[in-house]
Amino acid sequence: MDDRMFRTAMGKFTTGVTVIASEHNGEVHGMTANAFMSVSLDPKLILISVGENAKMNEILQEAQKFTVNILTENQQELSMIFAGQIKDRKVIFNTFEGMPVLEDALVSLACRVYDSYAAGDHILYIGEVINLSVQDGEPLTFYEGKYNQVTS
Repeated sequence: MDDRMFRTAMGKFTTGVTVIASEHNGEVHGMTANAFMSVSLDPKLILISVGENAKMNEILQEAQKFTVNILTENQQELSMIFAGQIKDRKVIFNTFEGMPVLEDALVSLACRVYDSYAAGDHILYIGEVINLSVQDGEPLTFYEGKYNQVTS
């Protein structure tokens, strides 16, 4: 199997869309990610996967804390900004537990880096959730390389 076939197969799995954010040296950095999952209830742990060459790796290693912002169906533009698809747009972050969060995210998780592991061309970060906020709404989803909305 080649890389394209593998990527196509993985695109058949519908995911939510998140923005991972962290602050380093007074500057907030964010990246769009759909490689996110719950790991454990006790302790409360989640996992994110970050490409080994992504700038976010250096930031997470230095800051040792981050937020996961699960986007609503109305936040596709935010996803595109943090995926580098829309340039030169400033995003205002709020602060939650001293960490940057996106306003109106469906869920915001404030996390400490619990552990990290190299896995292929990515680094897996296990985050210990220290607090969270939840609002009502519908999630933004991603399937076969396209944004979608949940329809009830």
